[in-house]
Amino acid sequence: MLLVREIGNVLDAESLQMDRQTLGAYDHDAAAFAKEWEAQPVPVDVYDLIGRYFDPGLTADIGCGSGRDTNWFSKNGYTAIGFDASEGLLAEARRLHPGIEFRYAALPELNGIADGVFNNVFCETVIMHLSADAIEPSVKRLVEILRLNGTLYLSWRETEKEDKRDDRGRLYSAFDPTLAFRSLASQKILFNDHLVSPSSGKTIQRMIVRKVGGPTRYVA
Repeated sequence: MLLVREIGNVLDAESLQMDRQTLGAYDHDAAAFAKEWEAQPVPVDVYDLIGRYFDPGLTADIGCGSGRDTNWFSKNGYTAIGFDASEGLLAEARRLHPGIEFRYAALPELNGIADGVFNNVFCETVIMHLSADAIEPSVKRLVEILRLNGTLYLSWRETEKEDKRDDRGRLYSAFDPTLAFRSLASQKILFNDHLVSPSSGKTIQRMIVRKVGGPTRYVA
């Protein structure tokens, strides 16, 4: 199965990369982050949504962190691969969940991942670590790696008014949600809601989207 694409016209503007300070925080304290995430309560509501909307098949966990969710996919009938932009977190994921495949890939390009490969793409609270101008190309890319009729789970932590950093240096971008929605204008939105995260106490936007069309377009 082809998972690798040729790298052609790659977006190389620094502003479109994952925030360097955030990546540095994850690499520096990868073991501590992994321990924290693995100890969090099982996100039953998220896994219930996955059970309702995802079909069995090849599943990408984009921004897999410690690999906890990738591991859940693997144990629940999905052929899962975890991808992350932090080499430190990838090392922790491989240590904690041996036997599962973990690879390096960074939004927005996701270089090395071919178009139209995955039945499901899972991207849980990742894109808020990108600058606002990287949101639209990132969401479009998440759709591109899906097969036709594949399903995307996308969520992000909402930040109001202006970008913020937590005490560990991680960026939380205050982007306009329209940037994500217009990247999905050609697709079918199956689920869309907000909830307060029990782990962070912050508002989370969640979407589940079916890939039904080709290139995305936005109609105002």
